[in-house]
Amino acid sequence: MSWWMLCSPQSMADKSTNNIELKALVDKGSNKVIFIEPDNDFVDVLFSFMTIPMGTIIRLARKHSDPVVIGCMNNLYASVENIDEQKFWIPICKDMLLHPRNAADPQCNLLKLKLDDAEPRHYFTCYSYCKFISCDKTNCPSHGIVMHETSLSLRPSQVGSVFVKGEIRFTVTDDLQVIPPIASTNSVFTKLGVMDVDAIEELTVNIGTVEMFNLLMSSLVSKTPLTETLLKPKQEPKLNSSTVINQAIHFESQMFGDSKNDEEGMISVKLVVSKSKKMVCYAEAGEDFVSLLFSFLTLPLGFILKNMKDGSLRGCISHLYKTIQDLDGQYMISNHHNEMILDPKLVPGFCDKNSPLGIEEISYYHHGNGVLTTDRSLFSWEPNQLKVIGNMDDSAPGFLKGPAMFVVTDNLVVRPISRFLELHVLKDLNVPVTDVEDQIVHVGFASFVGFYSL
Repeated sequence: MSWWMLCSPQSMADKSTNNIELKALVDKGSNKVIFIEPDNDFVDVLFSFMTIPMGTIIRLARKHSDPVVIGCMNNLYASVENIDEQKFWIPICKDMLLHPRNAADPQCNLLKLKLDDAEPRHYFTCYSYCKFISCDKTNCPSHGIVMHETSLSLRPSQVGSVFVKGEIRFTVTDDLQVIPPIASTNSVFTKLGVMDVDAIEELTVNIGTVEMFNLLMSSLVSKTPLTETLLKPKQEPKLNSSTVINQAIHFESQMFGDSKNDEEGMISVKLVVSKSKKMVCYAEAGEDFVSLLFSFLTLPLGFILKNMKDGSLRGCISHLYKTIQDLDGQYMISNHHNEMILDPKLVPGFCDKNSPLGIEEISYYHHGNGVLTTDRSLFSWEPNQLKVIGNMDDSAPGFLKGPAMFVVTDNLVVRPISRFLELHVLKDLNVPVTDVEDQIVHVGFASFVGFYSL
């Protein structure tokens, strides 16, 4: 059997309609889930949480009858919606931010429960197998001929899992800690407080895509997401910006190419500050800073958790990331699959070229007969990386055209600059015009620290 298999959109759609049966151990007295012992189908979907871009999570959350609020990120998403398409570098940039693509979506399309409702991507290459690849049917830049659709190959496990290999029975606790089967049974029961067998019961439940997405949302706000999802299905998880504190994400800059001095690559931002309240009312910023803010929507959840240095989330999603990290890849199909979860990348063209956040784009390679792969480890030679065309080109400075100026409020509402708008912001904050002063700050690419709340 060949190492690769081809993505089939039809088989993906058929598989995604299935439910997953779970067996949960429940504390009858407190009506809480102690742990579940799921099969690989569930664990694969659980691990795939790390690959989902924040913009996708917000977009899907808004479809709930009672929309879920994810801190200030909802404001950022709505700001992209409300800004005129003509202000973007190319019109497609707006859609790229509102519908960011998952770099692992070929794998995620094979999950038994597919959370993202986006259509599977198609791939096109030149008949000459040159260096270009496109997600749209277009002409080859080198040969001028129409590119033809090809397939992306995936390395399957022996039993058809997506990320984890074999029939492994993990234990997943209520706060999403994943315990491998090699852990001592006695220590696990003791740790989870399973002392009185008469006080517990086994519950069998079937979950679908809706419940799995509720689990993701609950993991951002609750310390007991399995209980919230399996035993209290009528309660919508909420994460309101007014109740979220100390949820800072710290990104450390990564430098590429030649080193820059301290003055190169600096972004100048003017803060309008209340002198009496000692608070930022809003900022006046150019398209470079706002492009960077908007790029947060393209970041996968796993990348955010990987770079979390300060603060902590109200929920327990960080427990999931940490325990996957502790598994050290030994239960994953390959190191490539482990990297997709713990160090997720962007689809080419979705990265702000001037971003100091250090996130990389995924690479594509030919592997004979026009078949594509993203798994470099499958080659015994140094493969040629393909250039993706069709999204932003290398000349684009960011998602927005310049020069342009914007007003950015403290809760990440972004609008084109307007004195009327600035007055409205001050009025809403009950800050008189005589109480404000301007402060110029410089955000450096060499020492950038970005914070935003989930």
